[in-house]
Amino acid sequence: MAKIILVANTDWYLYNFRLSLARFLKGEGFEVLFASPAGRFTSLLEDAGFRWIWWEVSRKSISPFNELASVRRLLGIYHRENPHLVHHFTVKPVLYGSVCARLAGVPGLVNSITGLGYVFLGKDPKAIFIKQIVKGLYRLALAHPNRAVIFENQADRGYFTSEGLVGADHSWLIAGVGIDTERFTARAEPTGVPVVVLPARMLWDKGVGVVVEAARLLHQRVGVRVALVGEPDPGNPASIDRTVLEGWAREGVIEWWGWREDMEQVYASSHIVTLPSMGEGLPTALLEAAASGRPIVTTDVPGCREAVIDGVSGYLVPPNDPLALAEALARLVRDADLRGRMGAAGRQLVLERYTNIHVNTATLAIYQKLLSSPPKRPGQDRML
Repeated sequence: MAKIILVANTDWYLYNFRLSLARFLKGEGFEVLFASPAGRFTSLLEDAGFRWIWWEVSRKSISPFNELASVRRLLGIYHRENPHLVHHFTVKPVLYGSVCARLAGVPGLVNSITGLGYVFLGKDPKAIFIKQIVKGLYRLALAHPNRAVIFENQADRGYFTSEGLVGADHSWLIAGVGIDTERFTARAEPTGVPVVVLPARMLWDKGVGVVVEAARLLHQRVGVRVALVGEPDPGNPASIDRTVLEGWAREGVIEWWGWREDMEQVYASSHIVTLPSMGEGLPTALLEAAASGRPIVTTDVPGCREAVIDGVSGYLVPPNDPLALAEALARLVRDADLRGRMGAAGRQLVLERYTNIHVNTATLAIYQKLLSSPPKRPGQDRML
């Protein structure tokens, strides 16, 4: 039985986005383990029947001493577990895990680039400085001899290949993490004032501030409720302080619903879903909303534009443009028939392209390709 370890920088990510893959792989006869820092989702992963391994790594630290310690801890995990294949998600697991996989002689390596994130999207001096370092680290990390690098949209794939960070022959395109279309089903709209929902971590680069400004404009034109659904993420430099969110809620411009486990009910309680992000891999929340029969309004940027057929299942608007966002939302607020047509088109789009069956079977095909390569003994192809 082949052993596979799925590694991320939070247990939240593994539980929300990769549990479906783990269950699918287990059903195919693989032994699947999770590795991440500890958190409130650790017990849920274990309750789902999987072994979880604690890997201590800081999402914010750039201290060489701390980062080297994280690399050593992960290397120890790979030596002890001796997996046949490891699959890394998010930046530090990709960078550090790839190095550890080579040092430990792990036969197969898969890395998922789930969006460019703060390092590539940030404009502040820290992000610009780190970006140059990270690009060099990517070139080193993505050079495993038996590797696959998975991208969620073509723009990110094109950037990495054009920058020489990965060869085209080792890159794959798999759209998102897969949607459970039995959990997220189309339901009739609720009665009452239309509700616009933004489901995301409360980060500036998710366009939360843009939604707030658009909400101010909307309240001058139409009757509408605008709700932010999600929590701040202190581990991300773009996180919005709770006091800011609470201030907006007191002002009455938005409602802040916080973290919600029952996202299917959130979409059922809404009329429109928006995410005016600065850039994504492929936003799961928008696909969940589309599968739930809700029209979506998002930005015309990589990742987001793949989640909507402009004018058919929703609207694309320019990034950082509260006026354009408000106008698109107002059209949908005023027209229930339009919402119904777009919501139906969005669900059909998900059924055709973005279900968990699509994603899981495509991922398994990559695993099988790597695992069918000549096996390498531990220590073979070591770096240096």
